[in-house]
Amino acid sequence: MKILVVTDIHSTPEKVFNFLDENFIDQIIVTGDVTEFGPDELFIDTLNKLNKYAPIYALQGNCDPKNASELIDKSEAINIHSNKSNIGNITIVGFGGSNPTPFNTPNEYDEEILYEELSKFKDDLDTDSFTILVTHAPPYDTNADKIESGIHVGSTAIRKIIEETQPTLNVCGHVHESVGEDKIDNTIVVNPGDAKTGHACIITLSDEDIEKNKVNLELITL
Repeated sequence: MKILVVTDIHSTPEKVFNFLDENFIDQIIVTGDVTEFGPDELFIDTLNKLNKYAPIYALQGNCDPKNASELIDKSEAINIHSNKSNIGNITIVGFGGSNPTPFNTPNEYDEEILYEELSKFKDDLDTDSFTILVTHAPPYDTNADKIESGIHVGSTAIRKIIEETQPTLNVCGHVHESVGEDKIDNTIVVNPGDAKTGHACIITLSDEDIEKNKVNLELITL
């Protein structure tokens, strides 16, 4: 099974569509910022077009419309914001938006709220089975959350949840320039980088990989 992870499309999905025209993918995970502050129609249309290539699991970023979670429900995508779903034997838990930024974007949450909301899924994440925590914001103090100055701007709440539950994998986004992967104890963290400029990630899993919690991922250029 091949899972394409894309984030931070920011109203410019052409590179993603061109890639999908040429490459077969089984599932797609979108970790937010489908649009640059909307409009609603573009948000829904982008998700629906992606869904024509493969089933899509999506949540909103901080720069998506305030009502983005409702828009996902209106689209053909599966809404994983503050929700859980499954891809076969893989459990997916998601939470969109970000911790506070200096820019007062539509979907920002205090760290206390992020932790409280994610804590509802502790039992789903704290398991021996293959689990993916999907967040827009990256966990704090990793290779996934550094801005150009080198300062870490990720979420302390997301990091705390990962430390406490140890999901197999955390896929995130938000910080465009922080393309890379890291580990928090046993959890692999990956920020594919922004799809707007052609960044993405492919996760390739066999049944044996899923059974043994083995992650095979590749950061790619679309």
